[in-house]
Amino acid sequence: MAGLLISFLFHWDSAENIGKGMLKNTFLLSGIAAAALGLLSFTLPATPPSKQGNEKVSIGQIIGLDALKLLKDKNFAVFFIASILICIPLAFYYQIANPFLSGIGMENPTGKMTIGQISEVLFLLALPLFFAKFGFKKTILVGMLAWALRYVLFAFGDAGSLSFMLLIGIALHGICYDFFFVSGQLYTNARAGEKFKSSAQGLITLATYGVGMLIGFKVAGWISEKYTTAAGADYKMIWLIPAGIAAVVMLFFIVAFSDKQKITKE
Repeated sequence: MAGLLISFLFHWDSAENIGKGMLKNTFLLSGIAAAALGLLSFTLPATPPSKQGNEKVSIGQIIGLDALKLLKDKNFAVFFIASILICIPLAFYYQIANPFLSGIGMENPTGKMTIGQISEVLFLLALPLFFAKFGFKKTILVGMLAWALRYVLFAFGDAGSLSFMLLIGIALHGICYDFFFVSGQLYTNARAGEKFKSSAQGLITLATYGVGMLIGFKVAGWISEKYTTAAGADYKMIWLIPAGIAAVVMLFFIVAFSDKQKITKE
């Protein structure tokens, strides 16, 4: 809804309105939506944390420290490392994709990026079938391959005759996200078991959206600044670098992860 409103109703991301500074209104829109959600939350049923007897929930349990023992499992450790590393190319999309599309002259870039969210919903429906048929390793490898492919498409596409490459790259977001992160959540639940699955999810979230994204945004900023001059940005190199990173992570996972234990039931 945010993307569609920004592009097709308010036109804040048009070249003319960007020049006028109208993108500042996106923060106002976000603030209003957040306030509405906050007020709505007061009407929801009370859901206190479940406790076993008088057992207290520690900070370590909340952020997943008691799930660190899972890292003794080589395969889970490989998945854990790959999850952090794949967030580096992920950060490039979040940080650079919209300025890139705007900068090369694509019309309604924010609205067109909602193709990625639509794709995410559709591939989420397909994920259980793919996961059950091919197993965890092949599923997550498809997700990694999609990251590399989308950035190659971004590197060689343009807003003219090759705009279809950019739209396909955006549409790949469903495979990129669902086949890696959602299948990773399923794998984490299966490996952790009932007792530690919440802590394990907290650990993976801390590793990816905490450590991984922190590194990723730093790297994405450094690369974009390195390849931007007074003449403009060299987007081909800016996108080929995260494509290479995704390919290296994929090769690491192929070599280091063993899929002998099929995780399909859950």
